[in-house]
Amino acid sequence: MLRVQNLRTGYGNLEVLRNVSLHVDAGEIVVLIGANGAGKSTLMNTIAGLLRPREGKVLFLGEPIQSRRASEIVSRGISLVPEGRQLFAPLTVLENLTLGAYSLPRKQRTLAVQGKLEEIWGLFPILYERRRQPAGTLSGGEQQMLAVGRALMSRPKLLLLDEPSMGLAPLVAKEIFLAIRRLRENGTTILLVEQNARAALAIATRGYVLEVGMIVAEGKSEELSSSKEIVRAYLGKDYKEVWE
Repeated sequence: MLRVQNLRTGYGNLEVLRNVSLHVDAGEIVVLIGANGAGKSTLMNTIAGLLRPREGKVLFLGEPIQSRRASEIVSRGISLVPEGRQLFAPLTVLENLTLGAYSLPRKQRTLAVQGKLEEIWGLFPILYERRRQPAGTLSGGEQQMLAVGRALMSRPKLLLLDEPSMGLAPLVAKEIFLAIRRLRENGTTILLVEQNARAALAIATRGYVLEVGMIVAEGKSEELSSSKEIVRAYLGKDYKEVWE
């Protein structure tokens, strides 16, 4: 579904990503782990069209998209849930969700919005209870649910999740990860950036490790979680799959 080939991206004179290549097949959850500053968010923003690569290709469903505008990429079927959520705080939950469907054709939008809202209410029932409440008054976990819901409103084939558990209490983070698993079971393909490598590897199909802008390891989740080097660097010596 998604193929990134020899990608180089940076800011000004700073090169952040160097010859990064990865792929995500339909139906997978693929996790990207790495330390702060490794370039994970830069990669996600490049795939989503918020940054233009200096070299390399981003192929989605076989078509190059690295020169497309972000709005075109959303219309093609990729949605990003950015780090920090970036909600419209004064607008209600319902208004934030409705804005997520803006890229859909106008003639289809009304029916599509209603159908997708029902799906999101089922995934995150608390959002239905808070639907008339300003987004800025929600708890951190509720805001993250709303950010995911807003991205889902565009009916993405590929969902990019950038640090969905950041700043959340453990029980709330677990709820988010369980929702991510349900999304995959319902047919959404997911590329996940996550510092909580334990939880991410527990739900992912495969993973990549990014260090200082380069992919340094890749493999099935079981392989990465059993690697002594990965455990030592990212999981801790007491690693166990706590999200099962």
